[in-house]
Amino acid sequence: MIIEAGHYALVLALALSIVQASVPLYGYWRRQPVLMDMAQSTAVMQFIMVALSFAALTYAHVVSDFSLRNVVENSHSTKPMIYKISGVWGNHEGSMLLWVLILALFGALLAIFSRHMPQVLKSLTLSIQAWISAAFFLFILLTSNPFARVGVPPMEGQDLNPILQDPGLAIHPPLLYLGYVGFSVTFSFAAAALISGRIDPAWARFVRPWTLLAWIFLTLGIAMGSYWAYYTLGWGGFWFWDPVENASLMPWLAGTALLHSAVVMEKRDALKVWTIFLAILAFSLSLLGTFLVRSGVLTSVHAFASDPDRGVFILAILVFFIGGSLSLFAFRASTLRQGGVFAPLSREGALVLNNLLLTTSCATVFVGTLYPLFLEALTGEKISVGPPFFNMTFVPIVIPIFFLMPIGQLLAWKRGDLLAAAQRMTVALIVALLFGLALAAWHGEPVLAAVGAGLAVYLIVGSFVDIGGRIFVRKASTSQMLARGLGLPRSAWGTAFAHAGVGLSLLGLAATGWGVEKIVTLRLGDQIDLGPWRLELTKIEPRPNSNFDALVAQIQIRDGSGIVTQIEPARRLFKTRTMTTSEAGIATLRMGQVYVTIAEQNADQSLDMRLYWKPYVSLIWLGGLIMTLGGGLCLSDRRLRIGLGRAAANKGKQKPNAQPHPVAAAE
Repeated sequence: MIIEAGHYALVLALALSIVQASVPLYGYWRRQPVLMDMAQSTAVMQFIMVALSFAALTYAHVVSDFSLRNVVENSHSTKPMIYKISGVWGNHEGSMLLWVLILALFGALLAIFSRHMPQVLKSLTLSIQAWISAAFFLFILLTSNPFARVGVPPMEGQDLNPILQDPGLAIHPPLLYLGYVGFSVTFSFAAAALISGRIDPAWARFVRPWTLLAWIFLTLGIAMGSYWAYYTLGWGGFWFWDPVENASLMPWLAGTALLHSAVVMEKRDALKVWTIFLAILAFSLSLLGTFLVRSGVLTSVHAFASDPDRGVFILAILVFFIGGSLSLFAFRASTLRQGGVFAPLSREGALVLNNLLLTTSCATVFVGTLYPLFLEALTGEKISVGPPFFNMTFVPIVIPIFFLMPIGQLLAWKRGDLLAAAQRMTVALIVALLFGLALAAWHGEPVLAAVGAGLAVYLIVGSFVDIGGRIFVRKASTSQMLARGLGLPRSAWGTAFAHAGVGLSLLGLAATGWGVEKIVTLRLGDQIDLGPWRLELTKIEPRPNSNFDALVAQIQIRDGSGIVTQIEPARRLFKTRTMTTSEAGIATLRMGQVYVTIAEQNADQSLDMRLYWKPYVSLIWLGGLIMTLGGGLCLSDRRLRIGLGRAAANKGKQKPNAQPHPVAAAE
């Protein structure tokens, strides 16, 4: 009964999305405020229906209801409860249900927290959001029904993919989807603005918090996914330029450009056409990522589906929304007023340059990811584009971004003084130079690692130069400087922390050049040096578990003073799927990590192992958390997020029947 109720709730959600998509749009066309108001209540009801459907599928996994095909193929009665719950979205059908749940959640949040938004913009945005929901509801119900039954329920399920039986599955996909789907709101805002013909700084202020929210979750999702791959797959890396990794990086780059472009539009009423285009692009790239993962056009550890019917359906969704939005954009772009004028040497100019570099880097990732697919489709030839290509194309484009980020913060709006900004960066340059030289002397080659570390320190210190100039003034007491610091807008602190987080991640990436890797065979009692540490294999033992058998090695890590800590890498054999996985043993020491995996156990009981010492590697993920903190501080700035948006809304408020008719607005 619960399963049927969940299926029926999903069908009701589809019906509600169709109503939400069509009625407010018709109300706008006929200038009927009552019809437009239906968007809010319908959005909330749609979320409730999807939540009930998702809860029903979760219940089926928790109680191991093997009458459902989804549960049979992705669960097992002996699986730990956390993996029964996270396994709900550890498969194609369940993950798509999670996708539409988050999509409906954003629609409901937009309906609830949009009291100060003009009615036309709000209703049109919710209507566009519902069109997206309706397309994915149809996709799920027609090609990926999570509530499909089996004729004769088996006694036991086939278990979840062992690689996915990890706490990371409970965190990484929801965070990534919150980022992907979050950009649907900015897309809907852009389409609504193009339909209504009203694009102004107030629009940018309404869009900015939703863009920030999506960017925060996508940043966390990418960082979590990187760390998950790092410790789960056992290959010692955190980024391989896998096509699906690239699929998450592309909307992140476009979303970062959108954040900066929206600031220019908000402050200077400029870059309107470009900002609208970026809002469309960010979600379009999110849809592209969905197509890559779900269509089966590529082979990846992340890819779920290989059913061509699903791929064709998602491709149709992709063409409809991307093609439709770009057509609307092309139809409307010529009618948009360009807005404020600014000098090339200004903060606006720096943000424009930032946008050009970000979108160019995004384009290189796009080409490197999709070129092999196009080539195979046209000629049948199969090639792979890997790290060498991206290192030669992507890296040279983003390095100038790191160098220019702190300088752009110091330039004034409309017209800036580049020489004065460069002079204020003198301290950051000196600190970076000394730090890079010290690391080069300490670690030696490669020299590029020291150069990258110096650039990272320049970015970290430079991110706080502007704030330091506002706080530390001559003859000011400590209490006065503290008051000045506390009086600064949280968005200023957020910007500094977000940029510094990029610098921390860059420092961790640069330090990988000083890493040590060894492939060895160890017996009990053997010792080996790894960087500044000495490792000793002290125990090898089997450890049975409810759904897997593990071979565990105990390794003690020592320095000159004695035992520092110990780690336990393992090799797991999952019984149901007879699949073996590696569980890395990781110890974080001095911001670096000792990383050990078991490759194989030999007949003489010795172990083939991979040993890594990765100095400062923890900074990569710490930087991601700092970036997220910066985004959260900006999002919490009520002066920018709510106060100005409310003032702009009140200033530009018009009655629904006073809004320009779509045809008139286009003329």
